[in-house]
Amino acid sequence: MLSGCVHPSGSSWGSAGAQVASCIVNPRTDSETDDPADLPDLYLLSDGTGETATHAVEAAATQFQNKFRVRTFSEIRHESQVHRIMERAQDAGALVVFTLVNEPLTQVVRELAVEKGVPAVDLLGPLISSLANHYGLVPQFRPGLLHSFGQDYFHRIDAVEFAVRHDDGANLHTLHKADLVLAGVSRTSKTPLSMYLAHRGFKTGNVPIVPGIDPPRELLELDGSKVVGLVVDASVLIEIRRARMRQLGAPPYLTYADVDAVKDEIRRARRLFRAQGWRIVNITEKAVEENAARILEMLSPGKSA
Repeated sequence: MLSGCVHPSGSSWGSAGAQVASCIVNPRTDSETDDPADLPDLYLLSDGTGETATHAVEAAATQFQNKFRVRTFSEIRHESQVHRIMERAQDAGALVVFTLVNEPLTQVVRELAVEKGVPAVDLLGPLISSLANHYGLVPQFRPGLLHSFGQDYFHRIDAVEFAVRHDDGANLHTLHKADLVLAGVSRTSKTPLSMYLAHRGFKTGNVPIVPGIDPPRELLELDGSKVVGLVVDASVLIEIRRARMRQLGAPPYLTYADVDAVKDEIRRARRLFRAQGWRIVNITEKAVEENAARILEMLSPGKSA
């Protein structure tokens, strides 16, 4: 599972003249040290937000049983910034990962990497070149296009706002406006999945299936093609719920986390999903990204974001 780049130390205008943020990737990995100063350094250089490089590094980092300290230098526009950052990378013994689309800046990074003995990985350059050469296209070489404020950006903002307003069964009277609705018993990743799908541009609501309480009419009356029932293996759900109870300081063996009660809860949920004709996704031991991809595959072709 992608652990994400968490606990940023804050963003500020650093000494290199670029926007700087620091974080730890693989934060839940058991490594030999928890002191950030002793962790391997990764320097990410971007002339945009740095999100592309961050996501790529997070994905790569999950393949190692180590934590990494990541410093992201975004909105890079000048050679002087690159020079200062590469000097810092040399001093720190860091690996540099860059997503610069400005060709002169990219060339400066390559030259300084050789000059200073700093290993550097170009994430976008080879792909842009391959696309251009294979299809005979001319790239724009304009930074920040992925996160520009176009129609798609505002569409995603609307989707996120919708997901927030329709989390955990809230605002059922407007649930029919959703592109997608997730239903499931407690602790089946409804909220994380809803938010992830919303960031992909899908207006997503989620509704809990609660033992002893009839599902809301607004959920049952929805077009079944846009409702997905989430299930999880009982043994996994029991452990998740017991961990949650311990966090709250409550006894871990209440009905909420009782073996027989949980198994019955899941059976009843499955029965409801089948009766309604809803598609079912088993989320057991899969990352949010994997489950979201499975859900999106189920959508009709006209609803791809």
